[in-house]
Amino acid sequence: MPVDRAIRLSLTGVLFATALVVAGCSTQVADMPLLGVPSDAPPRPKEAGAYLPVHDLPQARDDAAMNAAEQKRIAAELIAARDRQAQAATPPAPATSPAKKKPASSQ
Repeated sequence: MPVDRAIRLSLTGVLFATALVVAGCSTQVADMPLLGVPSDAPPRPKEAGAYLPVHDLPQARDDAAMNAAEQKRIAAELIAARDRQAQAATPPAPATSPAKKKPASSQ
């Protein structure tokens, strides 16, 4: 039993090491002309792109995005659209049929 366990453990270690080696050289495999890049792929840039300026803030606006009148008008339009959709979504009430008459029983 210990021999089988040792063999299984060593095989697991070898497979794990092989996975690490293959994962570590994946960028070199991607650069190989016959394996990694399709023939119709655009060429890669010579230099890597720079990081985006995360901490740079945009300039302050000179005027407000919307004034109060525009906000009220848009809110009213949205409420009207919501009401129209709610009205269109509700099914029409079923037509009420006249009361059914009991059939005359012949006695």
